[in-house]
Amino acid sequence: MRRVSLDPQSTAPIVGIVSRFAAQKGFDLIALAADRLAHEEVTVVVLGSGDKDFEDLFRRLVRQYPRRFAVTVGYDNQMAHCIEAGADMFLMPSRYEPCGLNQIYSLKYGTVPIVRAVGGLDDTIEPFDLRSGKGTGFKFHEYTPEALMTSMQAALALFRKPKEWRKLMLNGMARDFSWSVSARDYIRIYDKVRSLRHAALA
Repeated sequence: MRRVSLDPQSTAPIVGIVSRFAAQKGFDLIALAADRLAHEEVTVVVLGSGDKDFEDLFRRLVRQYPRRFAVTVGYDNQMAHCIEAGADMFLMPSRYEPCGLNQIYSLKYGTVPIVRAVGGLDDTIEPFDLRSGKGTGFKFHEYTPEALMTSMQAALALFRKPKEWRKLMLNGMARDFSWSVSARDYIRIYDKVRSLRHAALA
């Protein structure tokens, strides 16, 4: 918090964003939701660079809401990991995302992803279900500021339930996206295809 000039005594949950500033990454959507987000009990810490309009957007938000937004324009790998590890939530509202890695990093750090259900984000994040205790994050489908804010508010509501929030964090930390898991999945697929081929030739 001190590194980004925010109040270290603040108890507001921290939402991290580490990304290239581009419409593909959902920054036009963040722009539409930003002023509403500023009125939630939350602190948004941003690291990235790219489209000048989005860089200017975050500079404006820092001036207008200094207790709610902190932005560093540029890239710093150490700081990126500090944000991933130190945030409570990680926001990725991408317009499209073939894979995505930051949501996976977030899970390992115990930082809860809030993502748009698209591409790799949809594949890797399971919505949290309060009744079953299963799931690893929050997802929204429509590419609208209303959908983003609904998902954000659901996350903030759960954050106020420490026991359930801890369960969600642990679920994410337990997920394994390593190559050893992928390799076993590939072997199972190859074995199934081989068995089908042998059966067809028999």
